[in-house]
Amino acid sequence: MRIGYACLALGVPGSALKGCTQKNADEARLASLISNNLNALERMVDYNLANGIRLYRISSDLIPFGSSPVNRLDWTGLFRKDFQRIGEKIRAGGMRVTMHPGQYTVLSAPDEDVAVRSVKDLEYHTRVLDALGTRQDSKIILHLGGVYADKAAALGRFSARFEALDPAIRRRVVLENDERCYDIRDALEAGFRLGTPVVFDNLHHAVNPARTQDPAYWIEASSATWKPQDGPQKIHYSQQDPAKKPGAHSATIDAVTFLDYVRKLGREDLDVMLEVKDKNLSAIKCALCASSGTDAAALEREWARYKYAVMEHGQAAYREIAALFHAGGVSPLLFYGFVERALQSHMEPGEAENA
Repeated sequence: MRIGYACLALGVPGSALKGCTQKNADEARLASLISNNLNALERMVDYNLANGIRLYRISSDLIPFGSSPVNRLDWTGLFRKDFQRIGEKIRAGGMRVTMHPGQYTVLSAPDEDVAVRSVKDLEYHTRVLDALGTRQDSKIILHLGGVYADKAAALGRFSARFEALDPAIRRRVVLENDERCYDIRDALEAGFRLGTPVVFDNLHHAVNPARTQDPAYWIEASSATWKPQDGPQKIHYSQQDPAKKPGAHSATIDAVTFLDYVRKLGREDLDVMLEVKDKNLSAIKCALCASSGTDAAALEREWARYKYAVMEHGQAAYREIAALFHAGGVSPLLFYGFVERALQSHMEPGEAENA
């Protein structure tokens, strides 16, 4: 089971993506930004491989104005060597990368201009994945869009426009259920009709459920849409932020809840994309907790990353966790349980200053 995260890495120097406003998007500025962003992507790929993360969603912001006529650069040609170098690292490391266009990429829109821009955006995402030399298992996740007062007509527009796409785009696209308009039944019906895989998102399903709530049932049903050339079946996993509206992602993934979820699925052949605010931090946590053995060196590295944050909340919590390592045999679940309790406790100004 590969466990990954989306777009941005926290605490990784030099990994920030940069953009600009349209009025400043001349060729020199765009070339500089693309160079910076490809360097940032490479740093994130290096970080992921060093930390055992083999599933990663590349940000759509990688190439500023990538699908817009504002960007007239031949960026795949200008940066061919950079794409090739990064792509070689991805392939050599056994990493699977994906992309997920934003809310304005809507093939079902009644406005033809919106549909044309949506196709351009899908072309852009395909161009990035092709430039990296990725296989067909590197996917572009797409929602079915809006209902526009007539669901059947909207689905008809989506299907017609999807079938008119270049085959290079179609073989990368996968469909996903959403939290408002199209539940997992709708996504599966479209997926089977169009011959494209379907990604099951558990939080979207919780907010917009189909007739049965059981995620395992729908994940198994979705597996029939995945062909061998599409790679392992992929799902999205997130947890509800209790302080925000339904569908809002949590700040971190509770490892106990996550492990209970994946164990109930009884599947080790899934790729699980976490959608969570703390990104790579939760991905490493969940991967270590889900592993069959304890990687003592990896836990030591994690403690080195967390210890000053824990110390801000008090010396007592710091000493408790340090004692776990001194005693030996600490499990990932036990370690992260202590860390999460410490970080949820009140922060004392004096302790924070000392840390």
